[in-house]
Amino acid sequence: MNESFYPSVEYYVKFIDQEADRLFPKDQGIVCDAMKYSLENGGKRIRPMLTLEFCRICSGDHKKALPFALAVEMIHTYSLIHDDLPCMDDDDIRRGKPSCHKKFGEEYALLAGDGLLTEAFKVAVTSDDLTDAQKSKAVSLISEYAGYRGMIGGQMFDLQNEGRTVSLDRLKSTCALKTGAMIKLACQLGCIAANADEVYEKAAVEFAENIGLGFQIVDDILDVTSSTDELGKPVGSDEENQKCTYVSVLGLEKAQKYADELTEKAKKALDVFGGSADFLLKLADSLLNRKK
Repeated sequence: MNESFYPSVEYYVKFIDQEADRLFPKDQGIVCDAMKYSLENGGKRIRPMLTLEFCRICSGDHKKALPFALAVEMIHTYSLIHDDLPCMDDDDIRRGKPSCHKKFGEEYALLAGDGLLTEAFKVAVTSDDLTDAQKSKAVSLISEYAGYRGMIGGQMFDLQNEGRTVSLDRLKSTCALKTGAMIKLACQLGCIAANADEVYEKAAVEFAENIGLGFQIVDDILDVTSSTDELGKPVGSDEENQKCTYVSVLGLEKAQKYADELTEKAKKALDVFGGSADFLLKLADSLLNRKK
């Protein structure tokens, strides 16, 4: 394992933010302004951070994984822009600021989301530090996990679940696609950038699947227990939109217990990396205990 560099959350966030700022120059029109506004509108940068860190602990140079990391964050941002639209979750606030459609108008927000999605593929393949084989594998995974087999499929199930009481298995399947697919993509892209062997990639997938479900459960809990000021977006929207969530299916106490169990499983999956996984272990705990 490469121990010459040990990261911090602050380092990764600054590194990602600096590069994201360079993606869309000013004076390129309102759609680019909307893309830039949403991409730079705060955020925890969890997904690109996972890409960089899995590259690092698989003995790769985390800087070479940056194009993949940025692509994941661009796709995540596009999904948030579209989620906030009136035809979806109809949220006016995102990360404490006006949602993209409230700032720029619904039509330009729609185009900004489309722009981020398509530009993400270009960003993913521009680096000379990655081989054609790595880029090809990455693009294939991005297409699968961001598309109807992944995130979009999960969003479809989420809409279909509204106003219904669904089984826990149905809810798991929905969240594994809607939230988990992009987290799994982020982790696997880090492995691809490092040319990691099958053992490490399998561990990354196991970590991602558990941390992804746990992440969604905590989101569901915070929608009930947090405040708009603390969370940076409207609370109570799940109930208002008649969403089926882990809280509505399991209750608050059981949902929290399930999130705890999933976090422990995610951390256990990292045993193969030994002491190199310390950053990810701490990150898993912070995601479980987050307040926003």
